[in-house]
Amino acid sequence: MKKKIYLIAATFVLMLAAFSSQAATLTDNNLSKEAIAAMTTEQKQARIQEINARVAEIKAMDKSQLSREDRKELRTELKADKREARAMGGGVYLSVGAIIIIILLLILILG
Repeated sequence: MKKKIYLIAATFVLMLAAFSSQAATLTDNNLSKEAIAAMTTEQKQARIQEINARVAEIKAMDKSQLSREDRKELRTELKADKREARAMGGGVYLSVGAIIIIILLLILILG
């Protein structure tokens, strides 16, 4: 019985370690959440304009001459810039699971 408990505990610990090891790392051109929170609105708007200019520059590129690795770098850069722009834009984002839970709670409370 003790072996099963230790096995289950070890499994959970290893699962948590696996999830934390796949955490996204920040590149040099991306800002952390703390840095974004410390920015003023003018700085945020200027950074968003920089991101938009870079996106327009990437869209105007002739990507047929790029190697596979270069195209992959551009995709990851665009994804990171998109995440950063969303973080600066503010707002509240709800996942589908959260919406379902909210609806179920409302049904239980009001029903």
